[in-house]
Amino acid sequence: MDLFEHQAKELFAEYGVPVPTGKVAHTPEEARAIAAELFAAGSSKVVVKAQVKTGGRGKAGGVKLADSADEAQALAGQILGMDIKGHTVHKVLVEEGSAIAQEYYFSFLLDRANRTFLSICSVEGGVEIEEVPHDRLAMVQLSPLDGVDRVRAREIAEQGRLPEEALDGAAEIIERLWAVFTDEDASLVEVNPMILTAGGEVKALDGKVTLDDNAAFRQEHDKYEDKSAADPLEAAAKAKDLNYVKLDGSVGIIGNGAGLVMSTLDVVAYAGEEFGGQKPANFLDIGGGASAEVMANGLEIVLSDGDVKSVFVNVFGGITACDAVANGIVSAYKLLAERGEAVNRPLVVRLDGNNADLGRKILSDAALDGVQQVDTMDDAAKRAAELAAGA
Repeated sequence: MDLFEHQAKELFAEYGVPVPTGKVAHTPEEARAIAAELFAAGSSKVVVKAQVKTGGRGKAGGVKLADSADEAQALAGQILGMDIKGHTVHKVLVEEGSAIAQEYYFSFLLDRANRTFLSICSVEGGVEIEEVPHDRLAMVQLSPLDGVDRVRAREIAEQGRLPEEALDGAAEIIERLWAVFTDEDASLVEVNPMILTAGGEVKALDGKVTLDDNAAFRQEHDKYEDKSAADPLEAAAKAKDLNYVKLDGSVGIIGNGAGLVMSTLDVVAYAGEEFGGQKPANFLDIGGGASAEVMANGLEIVLSDGDVKSVFVNVFGGITACDAVANGIVSAYKLLAERGEAVNRPLVVRLDGNNADLGRKILSDAALDGVQQVDTMDDAAKRAAELAAGA
């Protein structure tokens, strides 16, 4: 889960990381009221910043300085509703202006290649990290067992060539960001820029945080979810504990195991070229130990997508036996029928592996309308694409 900038800063503040004072506004009038508070508290300028989960906001005109509450209101009116790299701005962060003396870069992230953690620190901040010359970057591998205390944090800042006057403040922030990174199960914590103010204070002027959804069971991160931007089907699938992502095609996909589902997406996309460019409509992994109920829930979600013209159920039985999948399909038909939502789109089913023969027999005996069984993955993908094109 990626956080908005204001959410990242709220999280930083909980851990004692210095950030500028500010609040979120959803309307120009709210922006004016917040700006008025900041000016009354002594700010000489305020910043109006688009809140979208993408970079390049400044270049797109989504970050503006205001000298008055009226100007902040006018700028918020310009920024709200903007499209920045496909993201519509629905809210802005209005915060106090900062007297910037220097800008630095800092981040903690996962080093997947080396199976450890990595910190990146540079005296060059405020620009895309890819633009910083390698000789101006300190990339320091970190042991999860040893962690980062104040001494280690200062060493990292020194390797990033931060000046002496910034070292103590930067070390304090880096130590606290390590606590954010580890305590919150983040895969990325980034501050760009980390600034040295004219008064000698080091602050996090911006913030980017990515939280690991795999650790959601031991965290309380629901408050960070952007429910207004969530796809309704993805939200419904999440409520049923399904690993579902909506795509823009016409062939619904259900499989067991992320690797198999990814392969199925590729095979369907390739087969669909023969039938007018049919593409996968979703990613849905029912997992390695899915029950009949999970299968029924998955089919219900996929069929709730009006863009789906056919469904390809591709299962290789292992922990999830094929008879359980077949029973799930039969259960889904009954469940939808009870709700008055008859299945009116064809299902192409390919079962292989554990209890495949029993699964095929269950489906054959059920004689469900629209269910077609195909033996191979390639042939099943081709048939599903053909049916989608015919629909």
